[in-house]
Amino acid sequence: MIVRMLRVRIAGPRARLDETLGVLQDLAVLHVDRPPVAEAPAPDPGAARERRHLDRALADVETALDRLEAPASARGAAPAWTSVPPLPVLADAMRRARRVRRRADALATRRSALDDERHVLLRYREFFQAFEALLGHELTWPDGQAFYVVLRRGSGGAVDDVRGSLEAALGGEVELLARALSTGETAVLILASAAAAPRVSSLLAAARVDELPAPAGLGETNLLRALPAIRARLDAIAREERAVDADRAALARSEDDWLAGVRAWLRDRLAQLDARACAWAAEHLFIIEGWLPAARLGDLQARLAASLGPAVVVSPLGAEDWRDEHAPVTLRNPPLFRPFEVLTRMLPLPRYGTIDPTPFVALFFPALFGLMLGDVGYGLMLAALALVLRVRSTPDSALRSVSLVALACASSAVVFGVIFGEFFGSLGARVGLHAFVDREQATIPFLGFAIALGGVHILLGLVLAGLGAWRRGHRREAVGRGVTFAMLVLTVLLLLAVFEVLPRRLFTPLVVAVLVAFVVLVALEGLTAVIELLSTFGHILSYARIMAIGTASLMLAVVANQMVGALGSVLVGAVFALLFHLVNFAIGVFSPTIHALRLHYVEFFGQFFSPGGMAYRPFGHWRPTP
Repeated sequence: MIVRMLRVRIAGPRARLDETLGVLQDLAVLHVDRPPVAEAPAPDPGAARERRHLDRALADVETALDRLEAPASARGAAPAWTSVPPLPVLADAMRRARRVRRRADALATRRSALDDERHVLLRYREFFQAFEALLGHELTWPDGQAFYVVLRRGSGGAVDDVRGSLEAALGGEVELLARALSTGETAVLILASAAAAPRVSSLLAAARVDELPAPAGLGETNLLRALPAIRARLDAIAREERAVDADRAALARSEDDWLAGVRAWLRDRLAQLDARACAWAAEHLFIIEGWLPAARLGDLQARLAASLGPAVVVSPLGAEDWRDEHAPVTLRNPPLFRPFEVLTRMLPLPRYGTIDPTPFVALFFPALFGLMLGDVGYGLMLAALALVLRVRSTPDSALRSVSLVALACASSAVVFGVIFGEFFGSLGARVGLHAFVDREQATIPFLGFAIALGGVHILLGLVLAGLGAWRRGHRREAVGRGVTFAMLVLTVLLLLAVFEVLPRRLFTPLVVAVLVAFVVLVALEGLTAVIELLSTFGHILSYARIMAIGTASLMLAVVANQMVGALGSVLVGAVFALLFHLVNFAIGVFSPTIHALRLHYVEFFGQFFSPGGMAYRPFGHWRPTP
């Protein structure tokens, strides 16, 4: 449900503004809003200058913590100061944060450079090994020259062409050796006499074949003679990386907690400056306005009175009657419904004064899911998966909410599985389950029940739309929703009279009532009401997907069971049946989830849900995101 909010005004002497803001920040209940005054105070240049300095200091601290990879214990450290420190202390802290950031930047840059250099050298590793295997042939011409070439993937056939061209041009003064690499490339070593070397270089340049250079910085241009230096450099890089990691760890141990505390104070101070900018402050008086839950008014008054005395006054501006769309929105649901907020929060917050759909999602989503899956075996598998998620999740995390929603859906699937007599499909009868409703045979009744359930769901949405409109003072819209509700009910009764489920004599009065309701609806909402009415009927029929998906899941399970005796070998059939059941379980979890959400987000929410609410963000101390 949407918490009822109250707008309050806090006034007091100008000299006690910062003290008041400190108390409000400690209490963390007031969503500060700018008061609607005729004359806005001039901006405070001192506050703007302070904000610039604090922003730069916060950037230094955040960067240092990021570079040092602060552990979770440091992320939640308490603020370094409980009040604004003297300027020299603050200046020293900013300089220290800048020094730590620069040191952390230097270490991170050095570590990154070492990583890059190591990856470049390792890129040559296989090339080194290939050319090293050919090293003995380099002595054919002690005064000659070696050329090192790597041909691209798929060009291995070009080796013979290159060899033939070189021998034709230079005769016996050149030798070509090649070795395939695991990458698909080809390492080629060309050995030439001193007289033939310039000609070889010209031929390679004309053919646009590049030599493989030795990595820069080793002081050796010959690739093979560079191998010892490369190996030594790789060993040195490993030692330097360990030294850099040790320096970073030592810096983190000495500075992480301090940096995290300074970050918390900086963020709190910036929040205070934001709140001060929203306050109206004259020479002798300040005014702060904002929103808070109506139930917390007593806490606010008691805290301000105890901390500041009678000089600061809290004045409620009147209980909110749900009409002010500028009021912030916060949701508060019973523990049983609260996990389902993970589904409703996938959409924007509802506007203040409208309806929070969470309780209705908590009731209908598991029911729709269970109707579609409706199998004891699959439900137990989903329950086991939900328990695993619960064990792996932390309290108040989104994963914990997902696990609880999955457990509710699994329970619903088990209940409907008992009603349908299904345990991995047709195995239910073999394990003693009695089908109260056989989905395989009762297709038409199941279809009728799904559409009837859709009608109840949509009618509930219309009721909620009417109540929400009436509460916000939109009487004409509320009456229109009521007339639409009446038309749907009358249409259903009329159809029952046509098929003689109800007495035939009710047909004419129901036709007259439908026509009258139609005229009233058009008079209230215009011709667009006709389109909306037809769309509402379409939404109700859309619930037929419950029957379609449920029946499809059952048929797939039946096919999986029939595989045991249909593939000749019982063992092979059992393996294929197990795999088919696993696939059907995955589909049976994914598809009902998607379609149950769709039925809520489109068909149900479309009747009453009004998104666009502003989130309630009380002015308080900064807390790191888990």
